[in-house]
Amino acid sequence: MKENLLLLADAYKYSHYKLYTPGTSKIYSYLESRGGLFPETVFYGLQYYLKEYLEGQAFTRQDVDEAEAIMNGVFGRKDVFRRENFDYILEKHGGRLPVRIKAVPEGLAIPVHNVLMTIENTDPACFWLTNFLETLLMQVWYPNTVATLSREVRKTVTKYFEATADDASRGAIDFVLNDFGFRGVSSVESAGLGGSAHLLNFMGSDTVLASRFARRYYEAKEVYGKSIPATEHSIMTLLGPEGEKQIFRHVLDAYPEGLVACVSDSYNIFRAVEDYWGGEFKDEILKRKGTLVIRPDSGDPVMTLLSVFDILFAKFGFTTNTKGYRVLPPQVRVIQGDGVDHESIPMLYKALKEKGISAENLVLGMGGALLQKVNRDTQKFALKCSYAEVDGKGLDVKKQPVEMDAAGKLVASFKTSKAGRLKLVNEAGKYKTIEQHERLDLEDVMEVVFENGEIRRSHTFEAVRERAQRSFRTIPT
Repeated sequence: MKENLLLLADAYKYSHYKLYTPGTSKIYSYLESRGGLFPETVFYGLQYYLKEYLEGQAFTRQDVDEAEAIMNGVFGRKDVFRRENFDYILEKHGGRLPVRIKAVPEGLAIPVHNVLMTIENTDPACFWLTNFLETLLMQVWYPNTVATLSREVRKTVTKYFEATADDASRGAIDFVLNDFGFRGVSSVESAGLGGSAHLLNFMGSDTVLASRFARRYYEAKEVYGKSIPATEHSIMTLLGPEGEKQIFRHVLDAYPEGLVACVSDSYNIFRAVEDYWGGEFKDEILKRKGTLVIRPDSGDPVMTLLSVFDILFAKFGFTTNTKGYRVLPPQVRVIQGDGVDHESIPMLYKALKEKGISAENLVLGMGGALLQKVNRDTQKFALKCSYAEVDGKGLDVKKQPVEMDAAGKLVASFKTSKAGRLKLVNEAGKYKTIEQHERLDLEDVMEVVFENGEIRRSHTFEAVRERAQRSFRTIPT
């Protein structure tokens, strides 16, 4: 059951129809990343919001009745919420929203400080509707930011694979970063949106809902989130410390072939690696048709990993690849899933490199840091009005604050916005934002994706993923 669209806005926005200058007939606003942690933003997720909330008849008379009752209670007065605004859309447009939304093709990585999306009303009587929808549409910051974060991790992983691993192992990069984030997010919706955003860059995922989102909202033809059998501590600790070896034995018997991961720090990760995996079960592991992935899950990640690898190399031996780095036999790998985030990942791979250990020995699991440890300010998203029409006259609109810095000096704010009707162009391989009347020889990268209740342009997950991968391949690592 969908949420009532008429209640998906900040309360103060219900008063804006009366607060805009009399004679206003158009509000045109744009979305951008005003900077942030990463130099580019991957645009992804708008199609979900369009399909889930805006497409077709967006609300009913019953929705208006409910909104009127609640909003009158919110304000404690009856002269703020104006049901006639919404009744008008029902009567004249059949509940279809009279707005036009343009956006960059999903999957593209666009440098910050550029327009990513615009929205404007198509019915002069609904000038207030443009920014009424800001609250909901602004949430596109979340899948954008997860896709961007995941992409940055892939850049780091690729850098260390290029430096320390054979070219033949490059295909393994798709499975290096595994999404462990479902339990760490604030909602089921976040798991689907954020999890599918991650799948633009990697294929390792335990967030099954992400694959369903890709199918449901992006018509994915394949299941892109891949996983393997793996234990958890409830399995490993069932027989106590004295029964740990027996459980290790059972894990190998349960999956005698293929990939299987086993968390091994329930009592003593170093004893588990030296006495059990590298001792009693060593010969059996080396004969397996598949790979045992050993998982430390506590302790300092760098120190623990280096010690684990020292033991594994001593017990299982190693080969030296063409780059001069040590590689475990293919039957053994390690996954680090504790303390993994954007900042620690380069530290982990740097430490391995300094010890002569190839990046191909290690895969990663990332939970809350991937899907939850982000916010709207990670990439400083904002949606601002840049153009309006009042009494039939077009007006360029912008905010240009002067702010005081920590030294008490007045400076221009990074929150200065853009003015005019905007377009995003690609000139000689570089994206930049200009006004629509400029450079008529350059086409707008943005496309009309939604107009008057209809989705005008949709993208398959395959197309979005290929776009993301293609833009990534153009970035030097």
